[in-house]
Amino acid sequence: MLDVKFIRSNLKDVIKAMESRNQNVNFDRLLSLDDARKNAIAEIEALRLKRNKQSEEIGKLKREGKEPSPDLLSEINEEREMIQEKERGLLMVENQIEDFILMVPNIPDETVPVGKNENDNKIVRFIGEPAKLPFKPKHHWEIGEALGILDFAAASKISGSRFAVLKNEGCALERAIINFFIDTHKEKGYSEIMAPYLVNQASMRGTGQLPKFEEEAFKCAADDLYLIPTAEVSVTNIYKDDILDEAKLPIKYVSYSACFRREAGSYGKDTKGLIRNHQFNKVELVKFVTPQNSMDELENLVKDAGGVLEKLGLPYRVSLLCSGDLGFSSAKTYDLEVWLAGDGVYREISSCSNFKDFQARRINIKYKNSQTGKRELVHTLNGSGVAVGRTFAAILENYQQEDGSVIIPEVLRKYTGFEKINKK
Repeated sequence: MLDVKFIRSNLKDVIKAMESRNQNVNFDRLLSLDDARKNAIAEIEALRLKRNKQSEEIGKLKREGKEPSPDLLSEINEEREMIQEKERGLLMVENQIEDFILMVPNIPDETVPVGKNENDNKIVRFIGEPAKLPFKPKHHWEIGEALGILDFAAASKISGSRFAVLKNEGCALERAIINFFIDTHKEKGYSEIMAPYLVNQASMRGTGQLPKFEEEAFKCAADDLYLIPTAEVSVTNIYKDDILDEAKLPIKYVSYSACFRREAGSYGKDTKGLIRNHQFNKVELVKFVTPQNSMDELENLVKDAGGVLEKLGLPYRVSLLCSGDLGFSSAKTYDLEVWLAGDGVYREISSCSNFKDFQARRINIKYKNSQTGKRELVHTLNGSGVAVGRTFAAILENYQQEDGSVIIPEVLRKYTGFEKINKK
């Protein structure tokens, strides 16, 4: 979240930043609440000072063997009640400030292009050339069902729409992709971690999923726990309220998890296949870095995520998101979009984001700056490294053969134990 002091000191720039995000935020209300908070604090401090002086007076009288007057004792009791009442009012104002500030998105970095929506995103580069297949390519769901490795009808009976059942070689391929991603990222210096899939409300709030995206989350009401939409939530909260050793930064984690999303705002989109399911697997990359290195670390993160696609021989492109298409918590995001031969389009397979200190302020993650000696907020980054189901789909579509079989990318064969999936 943003700092109220920063907003007050840079109000015009913050308003302009929100407008670039297509957000109309009434900061006058926030500043009014902040003024009320300051006034309440001043009144409470004045009452406490007066009460302390009166307490000293009572102590002096008792040391002299005298009794304080009933009026003085009554006045102290009244002031105690007034302080308690004003403290309750202060708490209400502080809660209102927090509720307000939790709904304000991050400020786009100055290098982010200004734009209204995804049409204004900037394509940075293309990696690899899509193969020209000598036949009409099929969609991955058609290929998978014909090969007996995907079963959407069974998933619908079990859970409803937007779920998938994997079968036979499909199970082996899914595991192979996960293990390949983890092994590759560990070679790049990421430490593997497995964290809970169920998290508390504070963890969701800390990474920006709540309260903004409450409708997207799956909640276990009886326990007040949420199924994670991404491993980012669990992994980032590992260092909640901690002070990290600057010498150990950057800290880099790779984490496999199942992910759960309602996709509440996407009805009618990608209803077939593996692109937009309620449950899916993902390998996530999370970084904790110093502010001065965070933008370089973002560029490295994009390279690490794209590296697995290159090893798989999957063509993709990198897009820099404009201000109007940025995620709520992000200051700067690159999307990696893989080529899907079935539709002949590029589709998002990873988002790599720098949140700067937006999440760290919510979660209270700091480090001690060796130059200043002060405790400062770290910067957090994360990116899919990458989405497993979409990689599965891309492999089926890009490696499909005219006879309906699918060739397994060479780097996966040591994990799958087979080179090809044939029709049964």
